[in-house]
Amino acid sequence: MKKQVSTSVIKRLPRYYRYLGELLNCGVERISSKELSEKMGITASQIRQDLNCFGGFGQQGYGYNVEYLYGEIAGILGLNSRYKAILVGAGKMGQALVQNTTFEKRGFTLVGIFDTDPEKIGEEIKGIKISDAKNIKEFIEKEKPTMAVISTPRTVVSQVVRELTDMGIKAFLNFSYAEISPDDDVVVENIHLSDSLMRLCYKISAKGEKKSDNEE
Repeated sequence: MKKQVSTSVIKRLPRYYRYLGELLNCGVERISSKELSEKMGITASQIRQDLNCFGGFGQQGYGYNVEYLYGEIAGILGLNSRYKAILVGAGKMGQALVQNTTFEKRGFTLVGIFDTDPEKIGEEIKGIKISDAKNIKEFIEKEKPTMAVISTPRTVVSQVVRELTDMGIKAFLNFSYAEISPDDDVVVENIHLSDSLMRLCYKISAKGEKKSDNEE
């Protein structure tokens, strides 16, 4: 039976991958959990507990082989799978996502972009032509993408996701401002940039209040 891994551990895996990649680029060959904890702001015991969920990978008195651990975490995350993905909604947000996201380094290959705006259809973004959303079913039947990036207006999100699910899409990265509630056999990541801004605003305000209290 496959071991159940908590959501909090899964959320930390991309951070481990990113930091280990930076260490590799700097020529670091091995690192202890204590040294890694100092860089990441996570306790050494938490790092060991997280990695032990997948086998540990470290050696007492030696630490972690950076290149090996980097590769192992890439495998755990499925970054070598090259799942096919499409983008639905080629507005400003969608175009920015295509221009600035290295899908290939994150386990996906972007194979199609779709929109309903006649002025956008036919244009290219990073070598991928924007296609008419009317043809999306035929494209999915042919290419069989696994994931769809959603950046449509929130008013049509539910309908778009429902139709794509019926067409066989099993994963969604949602950048619209409407929450997607997944079915049992569908996985979803809802990305809310506005929520992050509001959390940051709160932290700044709280820090200012704490400073004022200390000055009294």
